[in-house]
Amino acid sequence: MTIPQDPQLCIDLHCHSTASDGALHPADLVERAAGRGVTHLALTDHDTIDGLEEAQAAASRLGVRLVPGVELSCIWKSRTIHIVGLDFDPSNELFLKAMETQKSNRWARARQIADRLSKLGVTDLLGCATEFSAGDVPGRPHFAQALVAAGVVSNQAQAFKRHLGAGKPGDVKAFWPELEEVVSWISAAGGIAVLAHPRKYQMTATKLRQLTGDFRRAGGRALEVSTSGQSSGDLGFLAELCRREGMLASQGSDFHFPGAPWCELGRIMKMPDGLEPVWHYFKAPVGVPEPV
Repeated sequence: MTIPQDPQLCIDLHCHSTASDGALHPADLVERAAGRGVTHLALTDHDTIDGLEEAQAAASRLGVRLVPGVELSCIWKSRTIHIVGLDFDPSNELFLKAMETQKSNRWARARQIADRLSKLGVTDLLGCATEFSAGDVPGRPHFAQALVAAGVVSNQAQAFKRHLGAGKPGDVKAFWPELEEVVSWISAAGGIAVLAHPRKYQMTATKLRQLTGDFRRAGGRALEVSTSGQSSGDLGFLAELCRREGMLASQGSDFHFPGAPWCELGRIMKMPDGLEPVWHYFKAPVGVPEPV
């Protein structure tokens, strides 16, 4: 598995740190990326940019170019969809207010998860989960860790199977804004909105084409064509969808924690030829071919 376009570039535009639901602190994540040859990295924590400052300090020290990034949750036709924002201005006032709104939504969801799981008898489950999230808003993985620590379950997989997975009491849907609003936040901050991991929504091809069309009409500019956990068939389908909709192509490992070789920083399937990479359209373009 290789990063496409230029053998001197290794570009990973989707990963997570402890600022959301990742296992590594931002500086440690950048160090791991550098050790695996990543030259350009976007830290895309869920609904927060709190890790960017620490990541940027590490990136400057290690010679990695850090691209401002975030992964925002939104609603499309009653489904939760994730939009990656890239190369935006992290000091944009509207964008910062939007991040506060998203954080409030996440805290409301965390409190509801804790309330629903109160029957399990874990003392201060929300506080314990928050410790595992290093003080940030805990997500379901952190609640799973808390349940393991309390002896309710033996491992995190069991926690999801019994209490946190789809249809279980801890599977709480947050009240996210609509897709159009989230795309507008990214655009207003001068960034590029990317539809994240389209095949992970388990939609039919027809439904996914409809989502992509609505996303493009809302101002979305790119599809995440290559990401972890995809088959070659997924890759080909998304490449064709990208061409058909006239969109830019993005890629990213969606790295969350070490020890998962199928989801490692910089380990991304080669994008098919004939796609226009999103990084060619950054404010400081990356790897743009010289005119012939």
